[in-house]
Amino acid sequence: MRYEFSEVLNDQVDYFLLGDIQLLEQFKQQHQLPDDLARAFTSGDSGDQAVREGVILPLAGIDNLPYRILFTLDGHTPALLEPGSRLKHRRDGHRLRVEHRGLMLFTWRILQHFTNKTLGDLLARYQEPGRPLIALDNGEYDVQVLAGALVRDGLYEPAFEFVLRKVHRREPVAEVDISYRYALRGYFD
Repeated sequence: MRYEFSEVLNDQVDYFLLGDIQLLEQFKQQHQLPDDLARAFTSGDSGDQAVREGVILPLAGIDNLPYRILFTLDGHTPALLEPGSRLKHRRDGHRLRVEHRGLMLFTWRILQHFTNKTLGDLLARYQEPGRPLIALDNGEYDVQVLAGALVRDGLYEPAFEFVLRKVHRREPVAEVDISYRYALRGYFD
């Protein structure tokens, strides 16, 4: 199964984040973090801990472009590995937990004022069609991140693809380079 979303923007901040956003709220409460999660994540080790625990997967170096976002499940061949696609980045070793039956791609700005109201507003906006949110069984997932360009309507479009494979037991996650830069500008022209 594959889910595909077009024209996804990064809010002019060079980050995307992937995760169960309600699990992120639980993480915030459990660790008594402030509403400014962006500052807490960059000034201490709570951001690294959230990644290690599979709460979020940060993607740095995101150029300010409209992206095609794909979620590929069930062993389907990733679109970015099909003939005609241009793969630039391929990163394995990520792990995410889903506890609220959903996985979403969101931007850094939500972390700057992460309150119940802003979270509720974001969840309401994501109910509109075309938002990068998928329903997913609860559990733990291995995530492979692919980035490059796909041909759509005869043109190359910058794309990110998240290849998800459910795992049935917890395994230690290797340290992941969370500062890896997924820049694509100029690659697909």
